[in-house]
Amino acid sequence: MTLKTRLALAAALCLGASLATAQTATPAKPAAKPAAKATKPAKAAKAAPAPAAEPGPASAEQMAAAERVHYGTYDCEFGKTAEVSTLPKYPGYAEVKSGKQSWLMKPVASSTGAIRLEDMKGQFLVIQIANKSMLFDSKSGQRVLDGCVNEKQKESAAAVAAAANK
Repeated sequence: MTLKTRLALAAALCLGASLATAQTATPAKPAAKPAAKATKPAKAAKAAPAPAAEPGPASAEQMAAAERVHYGTYDCEFGKTAEVSTLPKYPGYAEVKSGKQSWLMKPVASSTGAIRLEDMKGQFLVIQIANKSMLFDSKSGQRVLDGCVNEKQKESAAAVAAAANK
């Protein structure tokens, strides 16, 4: 029996078992009584936005990554700016602001030496490397801000350029 055949058979068995469980587990609902008189349809209530989850305490690895984050003001392409700051209420986390938007981010060190700031809601991601930073919308796969540099990154780029000119 080939691997594809085994996988198809396993999937069919799982699907059949879940359908049988669903049929026996849910009792039939009684028919709804017809309304006595016609009324206006109720307006759909707007769903309240889900409250942001409180971040848990930062791990030792997260605290070490937070120490390596470049905090401060960033000048980005097209005249945009970003601000990365610490949050006294949440040690080991960072706040990233650009325009009217603000994100609570968790610092994570990568094996390449880059620092990732991961949005607690899972949509945005900041990558900080030695000479620039970028803000991505990970759901759309597009860069929101690019070519962002702060003072430390400008110094690093200048040092690399000076070394290259020697």
